[in-house]
Amino acid sequence: MTLGIAGMLMLFACRTNPEMLSAPVTGYNHTSAAINRFTVNDAGGPNLGPHQGGGKQSCCGVVPRTWVPGLRAVVVWEKDPEPYSYGKWIERPYSDAWTKRMEEHKQQYSRHKVVVDIPKYDTAGTLKVHFLPCNQVRVSVDNVKPGDPRYPYNYPMNMPEPKVCPD
Repeated sequence: MTLGIAGMLMLFACRTNPEMLSAPVTGYNHTSAAINRFTVNDAGGPNLGPHQGGGKQSCCGVVPRTWVPGLRAVVVWEKDPEPYSYGKWIERPYSDAWTKRMEEHKQQYSRHKVVVDIPKYDTAGTLKVHFLPCNQVRVSVDNVKPGDPRYPYNYPMNMPEPKVCPD
C-alpha cells in the first residue's frame, strides 16, 4: 500500500469514526542492533540506531480515542545485528566491491513480526514502540512520556543483552 493511499485511509477512518484519532509514531531501541525500519499497525516509524530513540516521529497511525480491552498492535521490523561493521571495511564506500559486500551484509538482517497488547491509557497520544533484547517489543499509546513514573515502560536505553534468549 502506498503512503498516499494509507494516508487517505487514515483520514477516512478519522472522518467516519470520530472515536479514532491519528497519532504520531516514534520508537525506542534498547538494543545494540539497528532497527532499519518498522511499522506498527501498518504505520511506519523512523529508523533507530543502537540505544537510540524518542527524537524522531513519523506520521501517523490511527488509535482509538478511548482504550478498549483487548487492544493490540502488530509490529513488524527489520534488524541489522552489526550496524557499524561497514565502517571497518577497507573497500572504498559505494565502489562495486563495497556494494557487493553491503549486499552480503544485508543477508544478516532479520525480519520480525509480533502482536502485543497495548496497556490501558486515559488520554490517547503518540504510538511509542520499544524494541528490547531477544526481539521483545512493547507499545504504548498514552500521552505520558518515558521517564515519567506513570509511564508503563521505563527501560534503560542500554539494556543488557543475554548471550542466549529464552524461547
